[in-house]
Amino acid sequence: NISLSLFRNNIVCIEDDGRGIPTEKHPKFKNKSALEIVMTTLHSGGKFSNKIYNTSGGLHGVGLSVVNALSENLEVKIYKNGIEYSQKYKKGIVKSKIIKKKCKKKIKGTKITFKPDAEIFDKTIFNPIKIYNLLKIKAYLVKNSNLHWLCEKRLLKNTKIPYKESFYFKNGIKDYLDSISKNNKKLFNQIYYSEINLGAISDRIEIAINFNDEENSSIKSFCNSILTNEGGTHESALKSAIMKSIKLYAKHNQVSKISNISQSDFFNYSDILISLYTNNPSFEGQTKQKLSMPKFQNTIEKNIIESFSLWLSNNKKQSKRLIESLIERSLLRTNLDKIVNLERKSAIEKHRLPGKLVDCSRNTIKETELFIVEGDSAGGSAKQARNREKQAILPLRGKILNVYNVTLAKIADNNEIQNLIQALGCGIGRNFDINKLRYEKIILMTDADVDGSHIATLLITFFYKFMPQIIHESRLFLAIPPLFKIIKNNKIIYAFNEKDRKNKIKKFFNNSDKIQITRFKGLGEMPSEQLKITTMDPNNRNLLKIKFENKKMELKKVENIFSSLMGNKAELRYKFITEKANFVTNVDI
Repeated sequence: NISLSLFRNNIVCIEDDGRGIPTEKHPKFKNKSALEIVMTTLHSGGKFSNKIYNTSGGLHGVGLSVVNALSENLEVKIYKNGIEYSQKYKKGIVKSKIIKKKCKKKIKGTKITFKPDAEIFDKTIFNPIKIYNLLKIKAYLVKNSNLHWLCEKRLLKNTKIPYKESFYFKNGIKDYLDSISKNNKKLFNQIYYSEINLGAISDRIEIAINFNDEENSSIKSFCNSILTNEGGTHESALKSAIMKSIKLYAKHNQVSKISNISQSDFFNYSDILISLYTNNPSFEGQTKQKLSMPKFQNTIEKNIIESFSLWLSNNKKQSKRLIESLIERSLLRTNLDKIVNLERKSAIEKHRLPGKLVDCSRNTIKETELFIVEGDSAGGSAKQARNREKQAILPLRGKILNVYNVTLAKIADNNEIQNLIQALGCGIGRNFDINKLRYEKIILMTDADVDGSHIATLLITFFYKFMPQIIHESRLFLAIPPLFKIIKNNKIIYAFNEKDRKNKIKKFFNNSDKIQITRFKGLGEMPSEQLKITTMDPNNRNLLKIKFENKKMELKKVENIFSSLMGNKAELRYKFITEKANFVTNVDI
């Protein structure tokens, strides 16, 4: 048990229940006690004998004697064998002999109370928030230890720090990692944790890693419970070992494209804690911000490779998910330069827009619409039918790539999708920014036949996979072009499907009327005036909004539908067709 108490006037009290500082006569200084030597002499601490300390944060044994020298007052009390030994100091000078008195036999340990010298520190006030957090971190790093905090309430005004708290963490840095990453969206729930013996009796390293699904990261490293803000040997060894382990595992399992991944693809998506304990650490500078032990790096790296490789092999489901994500991130990183994010065009930038895009003239996005049209011929009719101020036309050639299961590399190399991404101007995937979308509405306008429906489905899949926020914000629509034109004399009625055709004939014409029915083969053969009236004019047209509910069950249902219809498992499509299709029976051929 270690207790730290903070009082007004900068008074600090630190207490433990260890064996206590020795009080007997020092063998080299017959007239002085061991306690006085420890309190007043540099390099006299027990950490210079490996029989007493295996590891320690301090390297030079000057801490306690320096605190004593810089204290206005300091009192030390040692409890052992039913006796309390106490001695007082002032600015490092002994002010009393060791005073003995009886105490309870069960009490043991050391208690030191001191106040910094105001002549040196000029009204220094200890920062209770910093000390509280430091104490808590120490409790995480030394699992199963009990650390106790006490502070006068008046020192904690305008803070959320409790005046009294005890810290105990059974799982050590695993509990610390949980506190750091609990609000992050995780790639999977399992973490990597390992405590590795590095050969020597006292040399060991603890590592805990949480894998995030989104770009969110932190790395904290410690040596002998001291925070090494600037990293150093242990961090470098970990980063190298993790990358080597992943590439070796992927190569063994014949995973392609793993060679493209970089450290950023892993470490920008991970929360990491490293706690190294070693007998004789070496730091850059007395502030111990960076560990510098280059000869020790190979030992650490070799042991981490062995440990993390074993974790990958024993957790194949998580390993597969991790490696797939790393490859996706690397492709996103390396191919984003092919996918140019364009702002709304200026006169200078106009040439950077896709060649087939016929843009609208309005300079703001209010009421603007982008019609994504099937084929050049339909695009020609749509260009003549559009409202030039508000409506833009982008013709696409044929059926675009099914993007549900493809990599960003293939997407970046597909001209039609590249044109679409450039026309929208809002980026893709993790680089998507709805605020950069160049149009208020995106309208898919395809033929009213099976091929047209297939093209619309492929486009919806693209938006669902790489620009889902457009759907979430109700910015994606389907145009509904007519399939039939029904004419009698000067009366023209449009019908959108077979059922609509029958209903409208009954409603607007007598059965005896001689009517002319024209079926449109595609938008390209529809005169621009008719296309404008039936499909593009906001006053007459019908649009179908693409949306889904933001409910967990609904989102899961949508994902299952896309997976079945657009995924790479043909058996799921077969099952869907057999369950959903209306098969005709008793056909007379």
